[in-house]
Amino acid sequence: MAQDSYLVGLIGSGIGHSLSPELHEREADRQGVRHLYRLVDLNDLGMRPEDSWRLVRAAGSCGFNGLNVTHPCKQLIVPHLDELSETAVRLGAVNTIVFTSDGRAMGHNTDITGFRAAFVQGLPGAPLRHVVQLGAGGAGSAVAHALLDLGVARLSIVDAVAERAHALVKTLNKESGAERAKAVPLEALGPELADADGLVNASPIGMTTHPGLPLPADMLHGGLWVVDLVYRPLETPLLHAARIHGCRVQHGGGMLVHQAAYSFREFTGITPNTSAMLADFADLTAAPQAHT
Repeated sequence: MAQDSYLVGLIGSGIGHSLSPELHEREADRQGVRHLYRLVDLNDLGMRPEDSWRLVRAAGSCGFNGLNVTHPCKQLIVPHLDELSETAVRLGAVNTIVFTSDGRAMGHNTDITGFRAAFVQGLPGAPLRHVVQLGAGGAGSAVAHALLDLGVARLSIVDAVAERAHALVKTLNKESGAERAKAVPLEALGPELADADGLVNASPIGMTTHPGLPLPADMLHGGLWVVDLVYRPLETPLLHAARIHGCRVQHGGGMLVHQAAYSFREFTGITPNTSAMLADFADLTAAPQAHT
């Protein structure tokens, strides 16, 4: 049965500046339902990411309808859920949990569809011969699958933890039935980028809590398009450097909004107005002082 109110939240570390509460609550107001969205920050609670499953169980017991999950819990939470959607199984990561009427915790992943929708809208016609991706964590897994779905012929994945990159590449190639992805060591990043059409930063470097560039700026060139999944700040050091080099760029706001829209639908069963949510994001980032 349809509800007229929902209680949801976000679990992660360093999430105090997340725009998810505003995005979800504004859309709920447009749809005529009450939607209370709470932040559950592991840092504030002094909890380890490995123990985030305890918060999931507590939320389910306390009447939450669902949860979003972000860095660094997307993969850690998977073994502790009762059921996974096909996409969550495919990615081995969860960013959306729905509590069913019988008390089960169902894991979904809206990152892959969120990235795909944002990319198609933000970088139409972008060449996909060879793409370099930084980061092979929960978000990186979703983006890598989305890039292959979009038609990338060759995907080079770099991660500070080499074993994580190799594990993701093995999964991608097995699924695609071809050697379209490969793990690349950090020292080979320069030559890979020199040959690439695009660069995706799926690492946390560039976030307010992880400032800096994820690679030397002189590796960039005008033949690249550059996507940074980070949206706080909106203009990351990577995007700033990419603009200077003449690259087409896309910030992380589009993926945030599209994955939020898909999550909203999972929580409520209501089809959201994604265009209005994109306008909300633009409003929130244009005048952040009005929403603190």
